[in-house]
Amino acid sequence: MLQNRFFRLGAGIALILLIIYLGTLVDFIFVPIRSLISLTIVPLLITAFLYYPLRPLVNYLEKKKLRRSWSILLLYLLVIVILVVFSIIGWPTLRDQVKSFITSAPDFTRSIIAQVQVLEKQPFVQQFMPAGSSANSSEMLQKLTEYLNTVFDWLSVHISGMFSFVSNFVLVVATVPIMLYYLLKDDHKLATRLQQLFPGKYREDGKTMLNEIDDALSSFIAGRVLVNFALCVLLYIGFLIIDLPYSLLLVFLAFFLNFIPYIGAILSAVPVAIVGLIESPMMGVWSIVIVIVAQLIQNNLLEPIIFGNQLDIHPFTIIVLLLVGGDMGGILGMLLVIPIYMAAKISIVHLYRMYLKQKVSSELE
Repeated sequence: MLQNRFFRLGAGIALILLIIYLGTLVDFIFVPIRSLISLTIVPLLITAFLYYPLRPLVNYLEKKKLRRSWSILLLYLLVIVILVVFSIIGWPTLRDQVKSFITSAPDFTRSIIAQVQVLEKQPFVQQFMPAGSSANSSEMLQKLTEYLNTVFDWLSVHISGMFSFVSNFVLVVATVPIMLYYLLKDDHKLATRLQQLFPGKYREDGKTMLNEIDDALSSFIAGRVLVNFALCVLLYIGFLIIDLPYSLLLVFLAFFLNFIPYIGAILSAVPVAIVGLIESPMMGVWSIVIVIVAQLIQNNLLEPIIFGNQLDIHPFTIIVLLLVGGDMGGILGMLLVIPIYMAAKISIVHLYRMYLKQKVSSELE
């Protein structure tokens, strides 16, 4: 009996994989699907990032006897005002900094190497360098040059990629407000409709599973938006104090990269340190000090208040997930892999419990 069930399961999986493989050979099926995903991924991502922070505000306004539709429109008006103010004050500066960074990236390596060579000639540094280390120093500078070229190529490509959604601006503006409006308006109805997908006797289990997924995603996305926004305010104030170039661009990068647990803090600190070092070694030191202080405030003050507890995922699992997500989808893959894993983990646990529940009930019968 077990063997028959095992072979049936194996044959079913093999058949599904065969169908998928054969389907990939048919371009007229998978090319439209690929195009649809590439077109909708950015609007869906923006919608999700706005839905979870705005939903508590809509629920709060609804409790104050304001109709849900009017609550959403009121928040839309507030968002429009913020976007207009940013487009007037912040966007021109951010746009110019992005263009300047991408244009000047090839020259950054030479500037950093020159700063390192100046630093090597300082008496304080030379006393720590062994005698006859000039050959080793030349080799190290060559390796540093190769590494920096790789880093700046990576930064240029990904910064360009992060701003490429501007080319789809019409699509984003046309779809995000509509999807977000109906998600917020039919929030309670959506949960009920999803529960209807489960068979009658598993409907309560399905409700519990969906609630856990919703709570996990809400805590991660809404909490991370608030924490990252507060972190970026701290960073921007610090960068303005030391007059760090590309400060708004670096803060913008830090906001998105810090959605990535553990690695995001390092990834966002690398361009800050490089830009600071280009100006002067002392500027590089002060920029790193500001990043460290802001991260300490985030980790020890902001996250305990907003999150209450950390992600229920082992750090080793997070690192593996980020490596896989980065290899499959770059920065976007690293941003999406943790929420997808959280939802999949909760779903698998509950579906397995439903399977055990059904198995026990069938044996009792």
